[in-house]
Amino acid sequence: MLDGIRVVDLTRILAGPYCTMLLGDLGADVIKIEIPERGDDTRQWGPPFAEGGESAYYLAANRNKRSLTLNLKSDRGLQVLRDLIRQGDVVVENFRAGTMEEWGLDYDTLQELRPGLIYCTITGYGYDGPYRDRPGYDFIVQALGGFMSVTGPIDGEPTRAGVAIADLASGMFACSAVLAALFGRERTGSGQRIDISLLDSQVALMSYVASNYLVSGEPPKRYGNAHPNIVPYEAFKARDGYIAFAAGNDRQWATFCNAVGRAEWGVDARFSTNPARNRNRGVLIKLLNELFQGRDVAEWIALCEAIGLPAGPINTMDAVFDDPQVRARELKLDFPHPTAGSVPLLASPLNIPTSPTGVRLPPPLLGQHTDEILAEVLGYDAEAVSALRREGIV
Repeated sequence: MLDGIRVVDLTRILAGPYCTMLLGDLGADVIKIEIPERGDDTRQWGPPFAEGGESAYYLAANRNKRSLTLNLKSDRGLQVLRDLIRQGDVVVENFRAGTMEEWGLDYDTLQELRPGLIYCTITGYGYDGPYRDRPGYDFIVQALGGFMSVTGPIDGEPTRAGVAIADLASGMFACSAVLAALFGRERTGSGQRIDISLLDSQVALMSYVASNYLVSGEPPKRYGNAHPNIVPYEAFKARDGYIAFAAGNDRQWATFCNAVGRAEWGVDARFSTNPARNRNRGVLIKLLNELFQGRDVAEWIALCEAIGLPAGPINTMDAVFDDPQVRARELKLDFPHPTAGSVPLLASPLNIPTSPTGVRLPPPLLGQHTDEILAEVLGYDAEAVSALRREGIV
C-alpha cells in the first residue's frame, strides 16, 4: 500500500524502529541509517541472540528495512544524509530534541531539500515544555504518566508493564500520524511536522482511567488484575491454574449465574447490576474465588464458550504460540536470514487481505545494504562509494 514511499529512518532502540517497521510492513522502502561498526544499540541487547549474532530484541523491531551505515558526526556524512532526504518522502528520527536543528536540518530546511517531506520526531517529552531536554525512557514515562500508579497488586508496589508500552504506543501513534500526513499530502502537496512524545502517548493510553479521574476528581487506585468499572472482570484461580474471566454486562452475568447453578446471584440486589457488583465487589469476588477453584481451567473455558462469555487461560509465551488461534492467524513465521539461515519473527498485525502485508526483508545486518542504497538511490558510482569507505563516512 505504501509502494513507492521512501522512509529515511534515523531511529534506534524501540519507539522509532517500531514506527518505521510498521511503515515497512505496509510496503514502504525503509532505509535504516546506523552508526558505522556499532549500529542500533539494541543489536547488543541480549541474550538471547539468533544464530549469527543478532539480538532477539533487535529482530523484534526491524523487519522490512535496509541498513546503511553513515557517520553523521562528519560534514560529508551529513551531506550524504541530505542527498538521501532529497530522495525521501518521510524522515523519522528520535534524537535528543533539537539535534537535527544543530545539524542545520530544521523543518524549513528539510522542506527546501524535499518539498512535501513528512518529518516526524519521537522524543521523551516533546519539543516544548520544561522537560524538553530530558532523556526519554519507557520505564520513567510509565511512572510519570500514571500507568504504574494503577498497575500491580492492590496492596503491593506500583508496577510497570511487562513490555515497553510507552515506546510501542509512541511508535504506533507516530505511524498513524505519518499515514495521515501522507494522505494529506496527496490532497494538498504540503509536508507536515509531527511531534510525538512518549509522555503524550502514555497519558493518552490512560484513556478511561484518566477520564475516571477527570470526572470524579478521585485519583484511581490499583485493582491488581481487576477492572475499576466492570465486575467481575479479572483473573481467578481454577483448580489447576489461572483463568481470565469477564461478565461485561448484566445479561452476561445472569447467563453465567444460571449456567453454574447460582441463579440467585443473578437476582440478588447486591449483584444484579454492574454498579451494585462494583459496590459489593469484595463479597462477590470471594464467592467467585471459591466457585472457580472447583473446576479445571479447560472446564471453565468450555463452559464459557458454550454460553458465549469471554474467558481465556493465562498463557505463558510457549502456550501462546501453541494456541490454535495464534497458529491459524500465522502470527509466528520463520524467514530466511543471511547469517542465521532463518530467524523466527512475529508476523505483522496489519492484516489487510485486499492488500496483504508481509515480511519482504529480514531485519538487516549492520550496513548490509550500504553499497546498494548509495548506488540505487543516490546514483553514486563505485569510486565514490570506495572513497566514502576510506574516509570512514560509511
